[in-house]
Amino acid sequence: MKEIARGAEAVLFRKDDRLIKDRIKKGYRVPELDKRIRRLRTRGEERLLDRAQRAGVNTPRVLDSGESELVMEFVEGERIKDCFNSYTKSKRELVCKLIGEAVAKLHSAGIVHGDLTTSNMILKDNNLFLIDFGLGRMSERIEDQAVDLFLLFEALKSTHFEYLNEAWQYILKVYRQNYNRAGEVLKRIERIEKRRRYKKG
Repeated sequence: MKEIARGAEAVLFRKDDRLIKDRIKKGYRVPELDKRIRRLRTRGEERLLDRAQRAGVNTPRVLDSGESELVMEFVEGERIKDCFNSYTKSKRELVCKLIGEAVAKLHSAGIVHGDLTTSNMILKDNNLFLIDFGLGRMSERIEDQAVDLFLLFEALKSTHFEYLNEAWQYILKVYRQNYNRAGEVLKRIERIEKRRRYKKG
């Protein structure tokens, strides 16, 4: 079993065609509380992955789970963050279309991903997979969905700035076509942007 990533909340291991996500013990928490929190977050992520799949979003399948551990299929593909800037225009458009469709399906199902960045998107055989729902939750609130989408904008801005306008407009076009509350979400994003500018000013 090989460790492939380590974050603040969990360690990721790969074993053959499986990915194992193990939530880290927090020494500063009371042991009983720590165990409960890790169990609840693990169960929550498992439910979100299942709900997203039922909504038509490609995610890793959960094969097994424990108190603080998820065993999932390892999705062998290219991470969008690493490849987007080198794609041809037609491939960027394809990826943006897939992103817009995936986010629309999530929000239509009342799911907020919580970390919509190209680091958490994998392209496999021209299919987009969303990974890492550790910060996700169920919510149909327009504010929550707007923040979710705005995080994607910020991720594109910081990592793929050269193609920001082109990519963002294409994603929004597809998002609007596939989510009947998209207009409300996009209006709320405008308010979020204004709040941010006001704070910076």
